[in-house]
Amino acid sequence: MHDNDVITTVDQVRRLVAAQLPQWADLPVTPVAEFGTDHLLWRLGDNLVARMPRIEWAVDQADSDARWLPLLASHLPLGVPVTVAVGEPGEGYPWRWSVVRWLPGEALTPDNADAEVVATQLAGFVRALAAIDPGDGPLKTGTARGVPLANLEGWVDEWLPRLEGFDRSAVRAAWQDCLDAPAYDGPPRWIHGDLLRGNLLVRGGRLSAVIDWGAIGLGDPATDLHTAYTLFEPPARALFRELSGYDDDAWRRARGWALSPSISAATYYAETVPAFAEGGRRRIEAVLAEF
Repeated sequence: MHDNDVITTVDQVRRLVAAQLPQWADLPVTPVAEFGTDHLLWRLGDNLVARMPRIEWAVDQADSDARWLPLLASHLPLGVPVTVAVGEPGEGYPWRWSVVRWLPGEALTPDNADAEVVATQLAGFVRALAAIDPGDGPLKTGTARGVPLANLEGWVDEWLPRLEGFDRSAVRAAWQDCLDAPAYDGPPRWIHGDLLRGNLLVRGGRLSAVIDWGAIGLGDPATDLHTAYTLFEPPARALFRELSGYDDDAWRRARGWALSPSISAATYYAETVPAFAEGGRRRIEAVLAEF
């Protein structure tokens, strides 16, 4: 997926567990078919999963999850993968890694849950997350999700000329409208930052859990609204917008958070993970449809 991927193997994970977490040494180690951009996942028996960073930008997530998710979990209406152990580098693997409880369910698809039910549940989740006391949580900086959109101008300038199949002037105009929205001036709020289908689990036709908290931190809560352009057609998107309770300026910034990573994803993953690239293209189309 990336030029500098670090790919773990079943034998390597088995050796790491045996050496560092011997209480689980006898559990079978099996790969998880689903994957993301920054971790490989390995089932440990029936109830645990090892999360192995595959790229350097994800190396802090084991410690971040272990510190912050237990503090957030009790305030949220959906399940969260709370860490039960953190492993050290070893057996040729260079980074810290984590073991979390396996949360049953399947990744959200257009067919396994009603869109209006998901919109209602997810709006409640976003509100609940943003309402948690920020405490001494990590403030988002640089070009991380949750920062002012102006921080991403260079990123968009880099990737937009490579975008194929769109009227780039129309994409640029939409992006400019997002940039022109008044910046968020409230207190930084907790955000998930990556509420995509693969990070939302479903059981019995309803959302059951939110996983992959690699973008967690404090920032502009409008960042989490970008999921509306990934998950929903206009009717359910309108319901999510109504129930989430944010104003028009927040939604202009939300469109920016839908556009900026999608402009790069549509190109970066075109050959390595076409489904990710196609997801980026669909988000761009959804945003442009509102102009």
